[in-house]
Amino acid sequence: MKRLAFILLTFYMFLGLTVVAQTGTFELKNHTGLDKIQFQLINNLIIIPVEINNVELSFILDSGVSKPILFNVNEDDEVLNESNVSPIYLKGLGDGQLVEAIKSKRNKIKIGDAVSYNHTIFAAFNTGLDYSPKLGIPIHGIIGYDLFKDFVVEINYNSKYLKLINHDKYKERICKKCERVDLTLRNGKPHIRASVVIAEQQVPIHVLLDTGASDALWLFEDETQDIVSNQKYIDDFLGYGLSGSLYGKRSRVESLSIQQFKLNKSLVAFPEGSSIEILKQNNDRNGTIGAEILRRFNLVFNYQNKTLILKKNSNFKSEFTYNKSGIDLEQRGIRVVKDYYYSLNNGRLTFAKDVTEFVSIRNTERDYRFDVRPAFQIAKLRDNSPAKHAGMELGDIILKVNNKDVKDYTLQEVIELLNGKSGKRMKVLIDRNGRVYEYQFRLIDLI
Repeated sequence: MKRLAFILLTFYMFLGLTVVAQTGTFELKNHTGLDKIQFQLINNLIIIPVEINNVELSFILDSGVSKPILFNVNEDDEVLNESNVSPIYLKGLGDGQLVEAIKSKRNKIKIGDAVSYNHTIFAAFNTGLDYSPKLGIPIHGIIGYDLFKDFVVEINYNSKYLKLINHDKYKERICKKCERVDLTLRNGKPHIRASVVIAEQQVPIHVLLDTGASDALWLFEDETQDIVSNQKYIDDFLGYGLSGSLYGKRSRVESLSIQQFKLNKSLVAFPEGSSIEILKQNNDRNGTIGAEILRRFNLVFNYQNKTLILKKNSNFKSEFTYNKSGIDLEQRGIRVVKDYYYSLNNGRLTFAKDVTEFVSIRNTERDYRFDVRPAFQIAKLRDNSPAKHAGMELGDIILKVNNKDVKDYTLQEVIELLNGKSGKRMKVLIDRNGRVYEYQFRLIDLI
């Protein structure tokens, strides 16, 4: 067995690599110099179709990563070019250890009409980092810098499309409601200057822009720069890194400003752990602006000119909300459900979404069939949360939320059912090891 080389690759939140190596160049295989790609937006994350060596996959577009990462495939899957592969170890954020991976060269990547024929890809195995249960759809990897460096990239969060534009075809247009912001690129990642108001004091910050981080704002606590959490915070699960789960304090800042744009009462997280300490020592970066803020704008990234154009969209004034129930759900496995139907005199069969709709119907023959649906399981349960105090437990399977059967819902729709304003009454029916329980609680805003 070959001896594994050791490479320290630090990831930020959703795997932002800090090394940039030579790799293939994307080119548009059309005559217009422009391509428009529709994307899915799930939990603030941009999901785009990507082909690797003619295998169709789904990737997260992540401006905080400098190399493509493949992580939701088996070692036996024939996706990567195996003729030029070397084993390595990766180290990422989280509370875990090193992760075994491989580095594969000379791969073909196709995104829309953009193609690269000589691409280096990292593939991490057995990481536990699987976005599919967290987002409810298959996710196979992430890509960032390699796409942003070769094109002007326009992201329209409202209409959910991505434009890739050749630099020689791009004409910059600054509207009255737009802001042109200077970018600083460090290890292939975009940074900007902004400011926050904490404890009635305006504090300048230097932050990474990360489309692959679903949170609003992360800040590294530093008393010397007046970046500190206030007394109203909760200890919370913040997300997953390559090396495990990430935790910290969740609170609010009084405001966040990016030039003329001001966002009030933005959520902020103060991550904790040894991997965060390493990042704080590397440069003057104070944190990250994530997609919960970025989705409030339509964006144009121009790495060649080191500029970003921001134009606020209809999401700009949306309230900053967080998980008040304390329940973090994942889509894991399946559950068997009964689908009832009834037969009228004409013999037409209709399946019922809710069996109670047909209890009072007379002269009707009712029957049922068994079907399978996704199982929405509690994967994390915040301490001192309303759901935890009510008696809910890890591993519980959600069946109904406020009398709504979730069998025909997506994961994100069920998560939305569990959200709401402070004081909202929740009634949740769950399956625990084959027994059904009902719990009731009210949502509480602790920050």
